Amino acid sequence: MSKETPNILKKILDYKKEYIENVKRDLPLKELKSMALDCPPARGFTNSILKTIENDKPAIIAEIKKASPSKGIICENFNPSVIAKSYEDAGACCLSVLTDIKFFEGSDEYLKEAHKASILPILRKDFMIDTYQIYETKKIGGDCILIIISALSDVQAQEIVGIAHEIGLDVLVEVHDREELERGMMLRTPLIGINNRNLHTFETSLNTTLSLLTDVFQDRTVITESGIHTPDHVKLMKKNNVHAFLVGEAFMQAKDPGDELKRLFYNK
Repeated sequence: MSKETPNILKKILDYKKEYIENVKRDLPLKELKSMALDCPPARGFTNSILKTIENDKPAIIAEIKKASPSKGIICENFNPSVIAKSYEDAGACCLSVLTDIKFFEGSDEYLKEAHKASILPILRKDFMIDTYQIYETKKIGGDCILIIISALSDVQAQEIVGIAHEIGLDVLVEVHDREELERGMMLRTPLIGINNRNLHTFETSLNTTLSLLTDVFQDRTVITESGIHTPDHVKLMKKNNVHAFLVGEAFMQAKDPGDELKRLFYNK
């Protein structure tokens, strides 16, 4: 964990450590591993993104999120199954589901519901700090995990990525600045998520993605995260050769998330 880890992230990580220890007592790692390895193969999160881009379409990871620490409840009429299907019908190539309970009012059950309702690969959006969570992700139907570089040491990140790949899960590596990008690119995973939200101030700036692009290895695919709210934002990213997007609040604040996806990316 970086010395400059934002206070909100420190608070979340402290809680997460305690939470995981409690969960381990209910379901020991040995039992969880056995259950996870009996699950069907993952759906191919990275492949879905790459194929979509190859077909000259925006690779949209549409997020299912009920709340956030900074804004509270985002979606009052929250139904993960309905939202997942609306995203699929609207042209998303992947889903992202928040499973953190305390800070985002998420749930593993929401991911399971989305998995049943849609054929799209799913990113489990949570705070990964323990290898236990990787097997847990496989067990509940996730196809990809998120690792936040500012929350992990290099050794922790390498271990988590290694086990994820070992059991067939993809990894999205999230960074916020140049130092984190350099660390993230040392990991053997093709997806680099650049989060435009400053975790110290919660402000978003698309310049965060744009300013880091020149330092991204050519064999990596950039996913811009947070701050995409208008068709002009999408055009700006495409103009700079960014074709993958993780969008949550812009969709979840709308009456119909799928319709908002169409409006934002397809001007419909």
